[in-house]
Amino acid sequence: LRPAERTDLPNFVRWLTDAETARHLAVRSPLSMAMEEGWFDKMLAEHGKSQFLFVICRASDHRPIGTTDLCDLDYENGSAGFGIVIGEKSEWNKGHGTDALNAMCDFGFGALRLERIELDVYADNVRARRSYEKAGFTLEGTLRSAHFSRGEPLDVHRMAILRDEWLSQPRRKSWQYATDTTPAQS
Repeated sequence: LRPAERTDLPNFVRWLTDAETARHLAVRSPLSMAMEEGWFDKMLAEHGKSQFLFVICRASDHRPIGTTDLCDLDYENGSAGFGIVIGEKSEWNKGHGTDALNAMCDFGFGALRLERIELDVYADNVRARRSYEKAGFTLEGTLRSAHFSRGEPLDVHRMAILRDEWLSQPRRKSWQYATDTTPAQS
């Protein structure tokens, strides 16, 4: 993960205007470069206050393949929302989303001292839901017919993970890699 740069905007526009990629996002219409520039300026002003946005890059060559964020940060109650998109379709189903999700949870629980990270996933996005469950997120409820897409209403599933649930998982956290010299477990 790395911070977003203005030079990433063409990728963002390309990813978010692709119908197959945007299908499971709250994107309603094509985005222009001007619209994305306006969004980016707002995001920069809020970075570290109400959100953190990162670009997901492949470890092997640092090529950007998507974005992820913690949003709606509530420092008083220790909560945040989570969002993600793997925009490069050739990188789908390779575990990048799960890796990014784990890194963002480490960041949220380890650096920001959050107590809760939540997300919404559309009922027809089975692949994403599997990834979230694998990372330890629990289904908390269903918002019935809460999203309209492709001519029909869809249910939206609210999922979340709590700090204690995250810490109890049998995997090393990102902050342990700097001090731990034992090989990583798969």
